[in-house]
Parts: sequence; structure tokens; C-alpha cells
Amino acid sequence: MASDNGGPWGGGGNRGGSGGRPPSNGGGNRGGKDQPQMPEIDELMKKGQEQLRVLMGGRGDKRRSGGNGGGTGGPSFGRGSILLVALVAVAVWVFASFYRVDTSEQSVELLFGERYGVGQEGLNFAPWPVVTKEIYPVTRENIINIGDGPNEGLMLTGDENIVDIDYQVVWNISDIEKFVFNLAAPENTIRAVSESAMREIVARSRLAPILTSDRGIIQQDLEQLIQTTLDAYQSGVNIVRVNFDRADPPEDVIDSFREVQAAEQTRDTLQKQADAYVNRVVAAARGEAAQLLEEAEGYRARVVNEAEGEAARFIAVYDEFAKAPDITRKRLYLETIEKVMRSVDKVILDEGVSGEGSGVVPYLPLNELTRRPAETTDGGTN
Repeated sequence: MASDNGGPWGGGGNRGGSGGRPPSNGGGNRGGKDQPQMPEIDELMKKGQEQLRVLMGGRGDKRRSGGNGGGTGGPSFGRGSILLVALVAVAVWVFASFYRVDTSEQSVELLFGERYGVGQEGLNFAPWPVVTKEIYPVTRENIINIGDGPNEGLMLTGDENIVDIDYQVVWNISDIEKFVFNLAAPENTIRAVSESAMREIVARSRLAPILTSDRGIIQQDLEQLIQTTLDAYQSGVNIVRVNFDRADPPEDVIDSFREVQAAEQTRDTLQKQADAYVNRVVAAARGEAAQLLEEAEGYRARVVNEAEGEAARFIAVYDEFAKAPDITRKRLYLETIEKVMRSVDKVILDEGVSGEGSGVVPYLPLNELTRRPAETTDGGTN
């Protein structure tokens, strides 16, 4: 019964010349003529291969129309194709081998990973892939922030206090060969050296100067110490500057620290007042002592001089007395009477002329005569 259908589509044997395929219009081949069909996939592939061979410099397949029953040969490449491939390879090699270095950069050339040379400014040649290059910006300033993380900036001072410090290290490359071949992790190395240098400086300093007056000095010492250490490592790194951003007590004890600071300031104020009082009192006492000493020295000199003068005068009188005792004795008597009579009121008793009776004549010094009229004049004016 299957032979009666004439094909898998249930139609007659070879009606309409369709070769056992279903009609293209779904209703059979009524007109009795062949309808146009879709091109075969094999033909399309053959045409594409032929065009590809032509583009690659080969020839078309001339055996399609005869000879070997329509068989096709494999792809063939001519000399033009080989030359084109070689030119492309050379262009790629030249492009990969030549490179340019700017004024702000330096390059290192590596031969199988080992040092080969240093590229100069401008166009350089490194035959790839045997020689490779690495280009670094040497003038660019790189910044490492230290102390930003939690507890990262806590350091112990020389007076056993804790200070929280934030600072920046700015660096660039000074020697590209040392930088590439001597440092495996440049940024980590610079960070570790900077932290170690800061801890060393803080460990020999007191807390109060770190917070107030010594920040500039610490900044200079830190820059020098970091550069010295990196130079000892032959790192090829140049420290441009160090920025000392912040130095504070830890947050947990900052209130207590402020109270301690206030107490220290009060203590310093009282100490200065006491020192001023001591200086004032001591200076006054020293002045009085010096004055008393000078007065004692003056009194001693005066007494000694007077004694020496009296002794010299006595010796002079004695010498004169030895020469003329009577005259000297009379002279001494008269001088003594003069001294005694000078300070007392005197009355002269005279026996009178020719011895008759006695009279009292008051002694009136001449200086009294000159003084009394002046007193009288003053009294009359009043």
C-alpha cells in the first residue's frame, strides 16, 4: 500500500516532475511545467570558496566543467599572498618594537625579564618579543597618606604618652633602574620606612612640643630620615616633601588631656609668679645688704681716717711740746679755754679803775650785736 502512494508526501509517483518533493504552492503541479527552485546549498558554498581563492591570489576551479567529473581541488596560495602576510608581520613587529618616551617619563628595557638598558627621551627601539619595555612617569608626584586608618597613626612619645599623627609623604622616581630592580613593592616599602622613621622621631620627643612648637622641626627631621633610609636601600626614590597634617591626643582621652594641659598651664603661671616674687624679694634684700655694706665701709673709713688724723695731730703737738714745753702748754690751755667759753654766757667782773669799787660789765659778743637788730626789724614788721 505504500507503493500506491508513490512518495512520502502521499501524492502520485513523480507527478509534476517534483522529484518526490511536495509542491511549492501546496496544490500540485497543475500546469504541467517545472516551477523555479531555491539554489542548492552546496553550490553556494562552492561559489564562496572560489571567490576566496581568487582574492587570495589563486585561480578559479577550471575543472568544474570537465576533466574529473566536476571535482574541486584544495585552496592554493600564490607568492602574492605570502608577501602580503610577511609585510603584515613586519608591520606588526615594527609597531611593537618602536616606542616613544616623553620628557616626564623614563623606560626600562628587559631581555627575557633581565635588565637590558634604559630608554632615552624620544623614539626608542626594543626588538619585540625578545626585548620588552616598561615606561614609568618619573616626574609625577605620588602621595602616600599615613595615619588615616583606625589606630594607624597612634605612636608612643618619649614621656610615655600616646599621640595620633596624620601625615603625607610626597615622592617621585630619581633613578629608574634602582626603582625597578631593587624594589619589589615600592609603595609598601616607602610606607613602611615612613612609619618607622616617624615612630623613631616621636619616641625621642615629648608630647607637648609635638603638639605645639616642634612640628616644623619634626617635619624636617622626618624628611631627612626617610630619604637617608631609602638611599641606603638604593631605592631610586626621591622624597619631595612631607606634609605634617595633624597631631592630637587619642579621641578616648582628649578631654582628660585638655584638663591636664589646663592644669599644667596653671602650674606654669603660678611658677612664673613665684619666680617673679622671689626675684623681686631677693633683689631688694641684696640691694639693702649692699647698701648696709657700703655704709659700714664708709663708717669704718671715716673712723679710721679720724683716728689717724687725731693720732697725727697728737704726734705733731707732742713734737712741738718736746721742742718748747712752756709755750705749747700755754697754747693748749688757751685753745681749751676758747672751746669751753665759746658755748656759755659770760659776765666780766672788773675791779674798776684805780682799784675803787667793783663793777659788772656783761660780755656781749659782736655776733650778738649784728643779730639783734635784725630780729628787732623782723618783729616790728610783724
